Amino acid sequence: MMLELDKKVFGKILTREIIGAEPPLDPDTKEIFKKEFSILTKELESKSQTELARILEEQTNARDHVNSRPGAMALAQDKIQLFNEYNEKYIKTIENIINS
Repeated sequence: MMLELDKKVFGKILTREIIGAEPPLDPDTKEIFKKEFSILTKELESKSQTELARILEEQTNARDHVNSRPGAMALAQDKIQLFNEYNEKYIKTIENIINS
């Protein structure tokens, strides 16, 4: 199974940026995730319940997409782990808003 390398999986972050060597984890990728998380969570405030449900589904699909090849040792495991941490925080934020 081939991964869609140009698929946006977290804000503007593409699959290729998570599983590839570029950009490096420190400090680039960490900074990119921090900025995207801040932008994404701010944008949630203006979303309807329907939009939130759609975003939640998209992020769940993105998680499955990025983690569909976890055993491939050539992939940047540290960046995949960073993606998972931020994606889970984002999913929990969306769920909290939906359930509030």
